[in-house]
Amino acid sequence: MTFGALLPCKECNGQFRFSKNGYECHGNLTEWSKCLTLVKEPPRAPPKIPEELAEQYNFLKKYKYVPRVRIVKDFQPKTDVKKEEDDDTGPKVQRDLPPLYNMEFVLLGSLLGSKDLKAKIVKLGGKVVTKIKQTVMAVISTEADVEKMGARMTDAFNADVHVVSESFLDEAPNYVGRIPELVRDKNICSWGSDPHTRLPPEPSSSVSTLKSKSGKMFSSVPGKVKVKVKGGTAVDPDSGMEDCAHVYISGKDKYTAVLGLTDIQKQKNSYYKLQLLESDVGKQYYLFRSWGRIGTTIGGNKLDNFPSLLEAKKQFNFFYEDKTGNRWQDRDSFVKVPNRMYPIDVDFGEEEETKLDLNLETPSKLKKGVQELIKLIFNVNNMKKVMLEFELDTEKMPLGKLSKSQLQSAYKVLAELQQLVESNAAEARFIDACNRFYTFVPHSFGTDNPPLINDLELIKKKIEMVDNLMELEVAYNLMKATGGDNTIDGHYDQLKTEIDILDHKSEEFEMIKKYVKNTHAATHSNYKLSVDEVFIIKRQGEEKRYKPFRKLHNRKLLWHGSRTTNYAGILSQGLRIAPPEAPVTGYMFGKGIYFADMVSKSANYCCTSSIDNTGLMLLSEVALGEMHELYNASYIEKLPKGKHSVKGVGRTEPDPKGTISLKDKTEVPLGKGIELERSKNTSLLYNEYIVYDVAQVNIKYLLKMKFRYQY
Repeated sequence: MTFGALLPCKECNGQFRFSKNGYECHGNLTEWSKCLTLVKEPPRAPPKIPEELAEQYNFLKKYKYVPRVRIVKDFQPKTDVKKEEDDDTGPKVQRDLPPLYNMEFVLLGSLLGSKDLKAKIVKLGGKVVTKIKQTVMAVISTEADVEKMGARMTDAFNADVHVVSESFLDEAPNYVGRIPELVRDKNICSWGSDPHTRLPPEPSSSVSTLKSKSGKMFSSVPGKVKVKVKGGTAVDPDSGMEDCAHVYISGKDKYTAVLGLTDIQKQKNSYYKLQLLESDVGKQYYLFRSWGRIGTTIGGNKLDNFPSLLEAKKQFNFFYEDKTGNRWQDRDSFVKVPNRMYPIDVDFGEEEETKLDLNLETPSKLKKGVQELIKLIFNVNNMKKVMLEFELDTEKMPLGKLSKSQLQSAYKVLAELQQLVESNAAEARFIDACNRFYTFVPHSFGTDNPPLINDLELIKKKIEMVDNLMELEVAYNLMKATGGDNTIDGHYDQLKTEIDILDHKSEEFEMIKKYVKNTHAATHSNYKLSVDEVFIIKRQGEEKRYKPFRKLHNRKLLWHGSRTTNYAGILSQGLRIAPPEAPVTGYMFGKGIYFADMVSKSANYCCTSSIDNTGLMLLSEVALGEMHELYNASYIEKLPKGKHSVKGVGRTEPDPKGTISLKDKTEVPLGKGIELERSKNTSLLYNEYIVYDVAQVNIKYLLKMKFRYQY
């Protein structure tokens, strides 16, 4: 009445509440993130006094609203993303003490069995108090009570104390020394200061500090996790049941779920795994649950057995709905609920790491060099190195691999992030999109908070990451489908490609070596290239697809480089164009297939190092026809009439005088690189050739190269 009725937030239509910093919106921007709006003076409207109250109280009948401004002391805009403390003088972590040692908790609202909860807290070393103050570690309550926002819940808000669900007590024994992390993970309200500041004083003895060099909590994950597949679904090895039980399957329903939630505002990067297990012998049923922070040892698990399948299903359904807000039977029409977890679409597949190292039951029919190539292409350790390079979790989350549909969702979010950058959107919008992206593609950041993806360079890196995951998805599917006694030959057959070794003494081999030597660019002097092997490639159906383009003039033999882990996809499916859902960022001349006439220009995309110095490159016959020449970046969605390709004109190119023509009139630009005078200024150092139809490409050779790094 004094200041007027608060109108809903313009950003999310949520409710404003007064805090010490101003008026804070407590609504959700979307189902993925909280609204961050904080204002000194929110929009208001005159209060509406109910007639019955006006009749009852005379002063209300006479009251006339006069707009007033509430004074807010030292108003400061809210910091959107909390930063973790990096201070060696921070709270120490105790050992050999109860998990809730001397910590204070308040039980509030409509909790069932509050006496039992009090006993649990005391048993775990904690105290139950009634007064909500800044020394209380957490208030234990329900989401319904948070929504009601009664007087005592308002006290919790004013004290900036987290509110957690009663499941906090079930998981506390697994978080000895890490209770503040669990408080954050189990938080069901939109407020809460750093819980480390609410830890009680430590005893004078039995104290040890558990810090890393950086000052953050140290944690590590095991180097390798083996999964055992039964009925096409992996049993989580942490359950200890992989040798005696399998995931329960009813019709097409596999009772297993992997859930994830990344919330940058709350510093959450969590996973939750749920499996209903049936014993291999007899009819015994178990529910296995596993939870924690991705990429760390923070978390725990629990295995419960049940007398009947009905009871086990009931509990499985309960936990799925509790964590997601969706019923298990409605998962195909899943709707994301604010502050709840989201299902990660994981295709559980058997680990293939040891298959290539096993003693083969039958000798390989392939030449030795081809066998070595297949081993390189299907090297799972290399695939895991790629995932680690992109800060992806290869251990706890996921057990198998992300599905194609999940990766397509990630592409869409990256496209949205690009639009947010270009429109200079509010940080809240970036947080919302990043929460989705990191949930779709689980990353391992340890105890660090996931970073915002808020510039085009970061988006490009994430596009590259999803591109590589798409290729790994193809490789895993091929490996999974491999049968027979000889794994190498099985993988080879899955490629649907004839691979032969080019004779080192042939003219073709000498020509290719010359092409490599002459077109190594001067600016790429940190490594030298040598040709180990050249493979003749004949992809099934590719020549037939290419046949109409043989009639085009201007066909060239050009370079294309990519990571070794991508070649299972390239050889089995050909060179492909980025999917429609992929963002346009990162494609200088639009979504197409890119080639070069300077070997090192393409070699840089092999992503080798002085340690992993073997790379694979392609030489493809490319039907260029009439080229649309460009000197600066220009996103091409449709070629001009009469044009068949784009040439990004560079300052340096192979000397045209050195170009040779093969018998079929395909040109090989193997002259030494020279700098040419251009009629226009160009932003490119070297030529790029882009085609927008996959049928314009015919892969001819695959080169196994050694990158000899000079420094």
